[in-house]
Amino acid sequence: MSATSIIFYFLATFILAAAILSVTTRKIFRSAIWLLFSLIGIAGLYFWLAVEFIAAVQIVVYVGGIVVLIIFSIFLTQQSGKEMPKVSSSRILLSALAIFFGFALTYLLIYQNGFRIENKYFDSDIERIGTHMLATDNTGFALPFEVVSILLLAAMVGCIVIAMKSKPIEK
Repeated sequence: MSATSIIFYFLATFILAAAILSVTTRKIFRSAIWLLFSLIGIAGLYFWLAVEFIAAVQIVVYVGGIVVLIIFSIFLTQQSGKEMPKVSSSRILLSALAIFFGFALTYLLIYQNGFRIENKYFDSDIERIGTHMLATDNTGFALPFEVVSILLLAAMVGCIVIAMKSKPIEK
């Protein structure tokens, strides 16, 4: 086994372990921290693939934006120390079925389309990546870029709504 394989399996194990702990822990603040570690692991995977720009975008948008907003909203609602309610067994069963069908669908799509792993050089020129990100034709990513900005806006509005306290109604 080569060193690159060891690094990949280490990063993949770290990402999966942090993601599983993020959805299984009962403390909401710990769940947000495990999500933070999982997203940092994904950025580490991008760094390992020598795509530094995408790794930096991963850190800035997801780690710096979304997770900070989630943690901020947790602290504003003063729910950081409380445990989440225990999940019913029917929800666990439905979640396990959804995971199984998701993996089956992914496997089916990969099997039917015959993706091949080839040793092609990935062009990580920042100017070319920026041009593709903002292009509006079929090769561009302007729509996903705008969707991410709407996601950040929705997270900010959600934080404000959660932080607002309703006034008690006086009789």
